[in-house]
Amino acid sequence: MRLDEKFYLSENNVPFKEFFNFGMSVDCILFGYKNGEVRVLLIERGADPFKHFWALPGDLVTADLTLEDAASNVLYRLTGLENIFMEQFHAFSEVQRHPVGRVITIGYYALVRSENHKPVASAWATESKWFNINKLPELAFDHKEILDLAIGTLKRKVRNEPIGFELLPPKFTLLELQKLYEALLGYKFDKPNFRKKLLSMNLLVPLDEVQSNVSHRPAKLFKFDPDRYKTLKEEGFHFDLQ
Repeated sequence: MRLDEKFYLSENNVPFKEFFNFGMSVDCILFGYKNGEVRVLLIERGADPFKHFWALPGDLVTADLTLEDAASNVLYRLTGLENIFMEQFHAFSEVQRHPVGRVITIGYYALVRSENHKPVASAWATESKWFNINKLPELAFDHKEILDLAIGTLKRKVRNEPIGFELLPPKFTLLELQKLYEALLGYKFDKPNFRKKLLSMNLLVPLDEVQSNVSHRPAKLFKFDPDRYKTLKEEGFHFDLQ
């Protein structure tokens, strides 16, 4: 059957082709952690609209790609970063969110060890840079709203899943772990209680190693046990920092 102007949907009498008159994009939020700061990767736009504004790495989805492939493709084209697993967290569909026309965007986010990823701006991105999430420049489009929701999603998830460990090196101290969660959640933990709770979960493996090249008394090192967490989760364990 030919779908032309005479073909209508029976429900609301709108021409079928009208539903193909808007675009879809993906926006990527990469969170990193360094020196006690939670950071997000932004690009400087070298193209209109919002030329010279900082923005989340994102672009329109072409007809030959899935959303997941589009997100990976866009991130690679604009920053050179690849092989990063990103999770879809929300669709943003405000009618006037894009100045050129109707564009719905799908937000993806990931947690990475930022020191292991060196973004290089390419395509129409003129610069890429890590920013402290509490010290952001003015952002293009509705990217501040998108980032705020991503931060809220991150905070909810780190309270209930041990995803924060992804931002630490393989070996870490309990103080480094506490500082990470304080930066992620935005409040201070009582040191003895935090350590007692984390150690009682049996998710940390104490190592026969201590810090090196530090000016203070070296602290004991630990590592996260993902296999132990998987086993506990299957048994009904619930990671909870509250």
